[in-house]
Amino acid sequence: MKNLISWQRAWPHLVAVIGFMILAILYVPPTLQGKKLNMHDDIQAQGAAREVLNYHKQTGEWSGWTNSMFAGMPAYLIAADYPTSISTKLGQLVNKILPAPANYFLIGMVSTYVLLLVVGAGGWLSAIGGVAFAFSAFNVINLEAGHVSQVIAVMYAPGVLAGVLLAFRKNWLAGAALTALFLSLELYANHVQITYYLGIGIVILVVLESILFIRSGKAKALVPILGGLLFAAIISVGTHTTRLWNAYDYTKETIRGKSELAADPQAQAATEGSGLGKDYAFAYSYGVGELLTLIIPNAYGGTSYGPLGNTSETYKTLTTRGVEPAAALSFLQQKPLYWGEQPIMGGPNYASVIVVFLFILGLFIIKSPVKYWAAGVVLLYIVWALGKNFASLNYLFFDYFPMFNKFRAMTMVVSLVQMLMVLIGMMGLAALVQKRVSWNDFQRPFLISSGIMVVITLLLALMPSVFFSFQSANDPAFTEQFAQQTGDKVFAQQIMSSIVEDRVGLMKADALRSLIFVLLTAGLVWFWMKNKVKPVAFYTVLLLLVIFDLFGIDKRYLNSDDFVGSYAAQGPTTPSPADEQILKDPDPDYKVLDASTSPFQSAEASYFHKSIGGYHGAKLRRYQELFERQIAKQNANPGMLNMLNTKYIITADQQGNKLVQPNPQALGHAWFVSSYRIVPNADAEMRALDSLRPREEAVLDQRFAAVLKGLVLKPDSTAKISLISYKPNELVYESNASGEGLAVFSEIYYNVRDEWKVTIDGKPAPMLRANYVLRALRVPAGKHTIQFSFEPVSVTAGSKVDLVSSILLLALIAGAVFVQAKKNSPND
Repeated sequence: MKNLISWQRAWPHLVAVIGFMILAILYVPPTLQGKKLNMHDDIQAQGAAREVLNYHKQTGEWSGWTNSMFAGMPAYLIAADYPTSISTKLGQLVNKILPAPANYFLIGMVSTYVLLLVVGAGGWLSAIGGVAFAFSAFNVINLEAGHVSQVIAVMYAPGVLAGVLLAFRKNWLAGAALTALFLSLELYANHVQITYYLGIGIVILVVLESILFIRSGKAKALVPILGGLLFAAIISVGTHTTRLWNAYDYTKETIRGKSELAADPQAQAATEGSGLGKDYAFAYSYGVGELLTLIIPNAYGGTSYGPLGNTSETYKTLTTRGVEPAAALSFLQQKPLYWGEQPIMGGPNYASVIVVFLFILGLFIIKSPVKYWAAGVVLLYIVWALGKNFASLNYLFFDYFPMFNKFRAMTMVVSLVQMLMVLIGMMGLAALVQKRVSWNDFQRPFLISSGIMVVITLLLALMPSVFFSFQSANDPAFTEQFAQQTGDKVFAQQIMSSIVEDRVGLMKADALRSLIFVLLTAGLVWFWMKNKVKPVAFYTVLLLLVIFDLFGIDKRYLNSDDFVGSYAAQGPTTPSPADEQILKDPDPDYKVLDASTSPFQSAEASYFHKSIGGYHGAKLRRYQELFERQIAKQNANPGMLNMLNTKYIITADQQGNKLVQPNPQALGHAWFVSSYRIVPNADAEMRALDSLRPREEAVLDQRFAAVLKGLVLKPDSTAKISLISYKPNELVYESNASGEGLAVFSEIYYNVRDEWKVTIDGKPAPMLRANYVLRALRVPAGKHTIQFSFEPVSVTAGSKVDLVSSILLLALIAGAVFVQAKKNSPND
């Protein structure tokens, strides 16, 4: 009997999950053919991780350091394994249930389904809400761009919220277990920014719920709730101690940390104090009008550059001026359609006009205090997304709120706005479906909600030019570009004017589309309240409306054309002739500069070589400053590339073919200098690089003066130091000199917590920093073996905490399941 009862409870949820799996696959059918999504960031990540992955395949070990990007950087932020973290293993397992990106949609649907079940929405509405959240356009667009960790973090967010609400509303132990499970998976996504925004919203919820408990005389009941949630948070974080500790230490030395330069005009825009600079952090900020994209996808043109067809005004302008139709269509493939304020736009943050309508309706009819929290947090998140366009408040957050200034592109917080809109929308529908709202209480909120949506979409479908100019600050530059292409300024102005008209047309078309979906949804709800539609029909039609609405927009940005064969999705697996020429060099540790592309915006060279460039959101600050202040400037000191052992430079001819330019001046793995200078600070050290001859001289900060005390360098033409063994996390050199010397190594200095262990003949030796970014060492006379080993304490100690926390996580979940099973068991 007990098994029967359990099955009766479980089978609807099993059916829902199977339905989610089918829907996820139906959206991306190429995955059934073994094809993969061709994601830019994913391909870049493959190049970045190539050395570490190859080393793991060869040795079974994971290196914490790689020399394949930016001349050397910690590898645990690129590719790593955490063998004692159960949540990491679980996250990896979940990702394998379906092929990517179907698996991410499945996570989002299941996570939201759990949240809505917790708030009592019922199975059908929980499933519909899961679909509405997982397939919101922002998630799809981020997947197409390759922002996988961000999407995973967003998809797990509803589950974390579900655990907290369950703890306060029904069962503190089950809530703590659910919170721990989903929070540990949320942290597995490794996107601190999304987790940070989610965490602030949940802290506000906990405070408000606690106040309600105290006011209602239930203060004692708060003790197990808050204690359980705190324990859940601690062990969830604990299962990722190694990962988070690594990130914490590394962040101090990145562009998100504090610069030692007193004045860096090129970096001031990107950095400020101990965090990012305001201009850099708020470069991506929604304009107030852009919030319309929540209900009208092409309100601001969609993408930065998009295609126009043969019905567009621009096509008519071109053909009227005598341009052949085929040539006109070719010209219209990538035109500046987005006219908002952000530098680049991959697509709109469309939440679904259905969801927004139901959200507004839900705010009117829901009795639960959760709606006040959700409305307030939605408002807060939207204000953050406005960034510099709501500077009066956001700059205060940036200056005074903990960690707020560590993040940029705060527009991503709108993905959590969608979560809360789905929550309130489905809770509102549940109140209607469960007959908790009378006809009299329904009419006014319904008319207001539907009226707001109908008026906005109707006005913008009929006369959007009354409210907006549809012109961008970049339009004059585009006009000049067209003038250069056509040789006719008047024609160029006509083209630009036509593009503006097409922007108007895009808004009109999508506003009309949204109006239709609002009317259909409102009509369906009205018929339900009038008892003119059966429950199955109501749920089915609503689900189909949500699917058709979101899939119709999503397919504009992520469709079958974005998938390629698995071999092609692996990135530049076939070396070019230039790469093959370089790879013939038997030296294990030379560096390459790929000047055929933007070296600091591409990790493709890292796929085959140890590159001085790369692609990563958190570069080491000192290396970034070296690049900006020295390598990238006009008339740069060539010694900067030489001291990095840049043995080859890849260039491109006019046809785009890659060419190899050997650099015979590269200084090799290490060398003894004949003199050195001690300078008082970072600014003096940077200035010294302008004219530094790194073969003969080294410059060091005064903090290393004590180690160099008494060192007198004498000329020694026979002094030699050579690399005799190379591993990405272990370098062994052999030195031989008649006198004591100062050796400089063409390796990047990184020593936040003495991660690099240095020994001379097995005895510890202090590592110095020379030439702003390189390692240096005081070496005694004679023949010696020098070893650098990367052994971060965050890995050795952190893995132990991971293990203990993982055991506690399993114990908490098992305990909650046992207690719940005991409650459900029939009495003897």
